[in-house]
Amino acid sequence: MAGFNQSKADYSLFTMSHGSSFTALLIYVDDIIITGNDPASIKSLMGVLHEKFRIKDLGDLKYFLGIEVSRSKRGIVISQRKYTLDILKDAGLLGARPYDFPMEQKLKLTPTDGDLLHDPAHYRRLVGRLIYLTITRPDIVYSVHTLSQFMHQPRKPHLEAVLRVLRYLKGSPGQGLLFPSENNLKLTAFCDSDWASCPTTRRSTTGYCTFLGDALISWKTKKQNVVSRSSAEAEYRAMAHATCEITWLRYLLQDFQVNIQEPAVLHCDNQAALHIAANPVFHERTKHIELDCHLVREKIQSGMITTAYTPSSHQLADIFTKPLGRDSFNMIIRKLGVLNLHSPT
Repeated sequence: MAGFNQSKADYSLFTMSHGSSFTALLIYVDDIIITGNDPASIKSLMGVLHEKFRIKDLGDLKYFLGIEVSRSKRGIVISQRKYTLDILKDAGLLGARPYDFPMEQKLKLTPTDGDLLHDPAHYRRLVGRLIYLTITRPDIVYSVHTLSQFMHQPRKPHLEAVLRVLRYLKGSPGQGLLFPSENNLKLTAFCDSDWASCPTTRRSTTGYCTFLGDALISWKTKKQNVVSRSSAEAEYRAMAHATCEITWLRYLLQDFQVNIQEPAVLHCDNQAALHIAANPVFHERTKHIELDCHLVREKIQSGMITTAYTPSSHQLADIFTKPLGRDSFNMIIRKLGVLNLHSPT
């Protein structure tokens, strides 16, 4: 349409480039974001869309699908303050005492401990709304990931853990992510795993986060599909997940005319996993690992990524693999670029 190309990395994204002029169009059902560096091209596009679909121009982006966008000289901040307050109101916790971190350290929830809830729909509704909140709140991703595993038969300890997450949100409902206005265009990722962390299945938990310069642009917590036989294997699988994310992000950035020449740096705190990734020899310790995990080696050899050892004390992906104590938790979220726009100065 109108000379736009559909992105292969994200089918809802359309871009057009002519010389130095660049315009991007992001579509979700009947909500559209238009941006670019050429106001004349944007105005022309809006004219074409209005002629065909009768669109309504709402001006500069401030609110989109529950996400609030704020601008300053420092950059752009996205948050979900109103959505968070709506969740707290629904749970009756607007006046509750807040917590400093979302989940008790070393907490292990299981599907069988505690009494079944009389109203499981309440639990499912709260967790479902929290899942959408993780779009701008990486600080609760691990907690929500854990709690979403008990939707089938939620029990009293699960609800208590949900209420603790909500009490944490009560302390900073306007917390969000800063995208600095002055930034470099280097891709950096941190990956980690918590070996055999699930007390029921003994599967490990993968966590990773990706930065473009100083801006956090991608993060995830995921239970691994198989049981890992060692911590090195679990970490290697986490590296594979992070490598796939880096590959996708590079394709997406190309659609935005951002061509990254340098290899992305992938930080890992497990020396054995780094050795497996760098060693092309098929040996005893890795022959049982699925072949798709070895894409890490391929991407290293092609120059797309490079690996680096990071001590556990500096591993930012820790927050995506386990519940942390107050000090470690607050230190990591500061480094992730999470801030509270509405905190007193």
